[in-house]
Amino acid sequence: MSKAKVNQIEIQYETIGDPSSKPLLLIAGLGSQLLAWSDEICEMIAENGFYIIRFDNRDVGLSTKFDDAGIPDMMAISAAYTRGEKPKLPYTLDDMADDAIGLLDALNIESAHICGASMGGMIAQIIAYRHPSRVQSLIVMMSTTGNPALPAAKPEIMAKFFAPVPSKREAYIEEMIKRDSLICGAFEYDEVEGRRYRTEEYDRSYYPEGIVRQMAAMAVPGNVKPYIFSITAPTLVIHGKEDPFNSVDAAKEIASTIPGAELLLIDGMAHSFPRKILQQIIDAIVSHCSKYNK
Repeated sequence: MSKAKVNQIEIQYETIGDPSSKPLLLIAGLGSQLLAWSDEICEMIAENGFYIIRFDNRDVGLSTKFDDAGIPDMMAISAAYTRGEKPKLPYTLDDMADDAIGLLDALNIESAHICGASMGGMIAQIIAYRHPSRVQSLIVMMSTTGNPALPAAKPEIMAKFFAPVPSKREAYIEEMIKRDSLICGAFEYDEVEGRRYRTEEYDRSYYPEGIVRQMAAMAVPGNVKPYIFSITAPTLVIHGKEDPFNSVDAAKEIASTIPGAELLLIDGMAHSFPRKILQQIIDAIVSHCSKYNK
């Protein structure tokens, strides 16, 4: 793994595959390290002729932490957002999008395929309208525009996922396994793989404070729907029909707003990548990106 100096911070990243192959930048979701894009996923895509770049967003994993910023007042941020004001934040999703572009600059990559999941899907959309010349194609997975008019996430899931997490290693791992089992949809949860992932994640960088600041960052721009109509990159939206965080309506809104976007809705999929549908997801990514190489 390597670090790149980007926007006056350091971004930890890893590349997989042949550098002469087609570049594909993978952007992780809220609080997720680059590990969220598993070795298996990255290798499966790389085997199809892609140069994979995965990285830790700012404030998570081994990228720069914003300790000095403290914990944001989410109630004050929400109130400002409701009033139509831009709250003062340590950073925004726009900054995180610019981090991704800065990483491409550091790697001397002029343009790449961009794929983001969940919050990473919002960042990917922002990249596509802020930096259109850098995007060969766009893939938005289990994400949203942030439009407040969309159906809300299921409250019972939100309550469990955003409750405080234990700080002790074993307690944390057990709690996260319980939470992860709630978002695998119609598919059986792989506890062995889940335990491996959460153990590696904890040992690499346990840092819950960054999640709160990343949540705050989602308040600006908040709703990206007014901007994504200008996206010109060929776009594929992949979404699970059982997603408890971002409803199918969110996926449909993205696909209907970005000109020419394709929509792939997957039966039984919620907010994770169960093994039974992993090949279907990989095939969709590879097929889409392969059609739009510069």
